[in-house]
Amino acid sequence: MSIENDIAQITRQEEALRFEAFSEADAWALGSLMREEAVAKGLPLVIDIRIGIRPLFYTALPGTTPENPDWVRRKVNTVYRFQKSSYRVGREYALKGNSFDASRGLDLKDFAPQGGGFPIHILRTGVVGAVTVSGIPQREDHGFVVRMLSRYLEIDPAQLALPPAIEID
Repeated sequence: MSIENDIAQITRQEEALRFEAFSEADAWALGSLMREEAVAKGLPLVIDIRIGIRPLFYTALPGTTPENPDWVRRKVNTVYRFQKSSYRVGREYALKGNSFDASRGLDLKDFAPQGGGFPIHILRTGVVGAVTVSGIPQREDHGFVVRMLSRYLEIDPAQLALPPAIEID
């Protein structure tokens, strides 16, 4: 799949996976669903759900490292700065052929245009938070969040899924 197709599909994901409202109870229910799935599949994930700077759900599963929470922080910063998923930001920069930090004056110590950060977008309000994971390859991080948001919002995840990445030797 081309980068352009990825960006178009991620944009569709962001448009489809929006909330009427989002509360502390929603964060706990979504986070618990994500944790159950990660445990069942043996995924070494840090899962972080927040509104603004207020953390509402956090877990670090076996196999994660001290690096994963920092990746989460940087992905959250990317979601907040660009108001879109961190994977989409990275794909857009790859398409342009621009260096992320050089083109915007952003420090990679504080931002990560990598998969795993997804905006919590409330209809008629905008982006208020982020659902973020770190621990598996970036496309899989992104796909995990999309699948879990789809399940939580009762949307068929197959309609929103990105195809597997094509490996080029």
